[in-house]
Amino acid sequence: MLFSETLLIALRSIRANPFRASLTILGIVIGVAAVITMVALGNGAQRAIDEQMEALGGDILSISSGNRWSHGVARNELSLTTDDAKALDRDTQHIAEVVPEISGRYQFKFGNRNLNLDTIGTSPNFADVHRFTIAQGRMFTEGDNASRRRVVVVGSEIPNSLETTAANLIGRSAAIRGIDFEIIGVMEEKGSPGWGNPDNDIWIPLNTAQFRVAGDDKINSISARVAENSTVELAMVDIERVLRREHRILPGKDNDFSIYDRKTYLSARQGATEVFTYLLGGIAAVSLVVGGIGIMNIMLVTVTERTREIGIRKALGATRFNILAQFLIESMVLCVIGGALGLALGAGTSMLLAKFAGWQTVVSSSSVVTAFSFSALIGVFFGIWPAQRAARLNPIDALRHD
Repeated sequence: MLFSETLLIALRSIRANPFRASLTILGIVIGVAAVITMVALGNGAQRAIDEQMEALGGDILSISSGNRWSHGVARNELSLTTDDAKALDRDTQHIAEVVPEISGRYQFKFGNRNLNLDTIGTSPNFADVHRFTIAQGRMFTEGDNASRRRVVVVGSEIPNSLETTAANLIGRSAAIRGIDFEIIGVMEEKGSPGWGNPDNDIWIPLNTAQFRVAGDDKINSISARVAENSTVELAMVDIERVLRREHRILPGKDNDFSIYDRKTYLSARQGATEVFTYLLGGIAAVSLVVGGIGIMNIMLVTVTERTREIGIRKALGATRFNILAQFLIESMVLCVIGGALGLALGAGTSMLLAKFAGWQTVVSSSSVVTAFSFSALIGVFFGIWPAQRAARLNPIDALRHD
């Protein structure tokens, strides 16, 4: 018997019971849709991390003060200074730019509004190194830093918190720790990398922070951008060499500073997100298996109902393979139809989640192919037993069946 004829018979059988066929494929539809949606959410989370890595700069190293041990107790003391930043800028071969930073959480008062914000004193090249963009106004200059001017650049969320617009803030006065500052710029939205939201931060010149606000010449951290033709590993060795020399640390003694690679942190998050994506996809795939069991159940019922038909076909010369192929194709057609509808439902659900819930979703071609192929395999796996049962029926016994 030709494949086309077998396929036609299978389709006629499905069309003869449309309501039952619809209920049968419902499990497959839900299963495939769940897989597509869950994987799309996981892929969206991974893309978000990739975008954060690109925005933050995978070539930036963070240097912070380390712990000092005193009477068996670790104490975090500020061991970094602006001289360390100057030495790194001057004596390293694998560092392109250095950004010293001093931070504290201070009261920010604008009119009758009060906010408690992370205030970062830094150098004028902070925005370039960290890939920040000024949306309104300007960044403070080296002249502002040298003259310790009381100027401030605020994050993109600050205007919303103050219930005003970014343009309305430029040139206005605000108080930081009771000291008047002029707002000269507003940053574009950056987004949260997972350890704080820079959109809620404010920035002032380093010298202003040290001598007018904090009253301390120590700095909390130094950001270093790796040179274009170098590597993170060489840059870390270079930084350690210079800082150990500046801090007069003897050989064999521990560093009083720490060097962090942001890319390593984000890569770890990406790995965890990938595992989470597989977990979500696996859980969703369980519903596909449940749908496959439903397919097997209804196919067994179909074999019982059509026993006399099977006997007639065998009496007219149909072979075991013909009967096996007919019921197997029928099972696969049900799953393929369910898979196609599930793909449409899953893609639509992902789009709705992205539009109304604000979640980033990515429907990849690999997830579509995998889910669709798996639904077809479900049809083969769970349809083989009913098909074999139909093929093994004795023609005489089948013809006697009422």
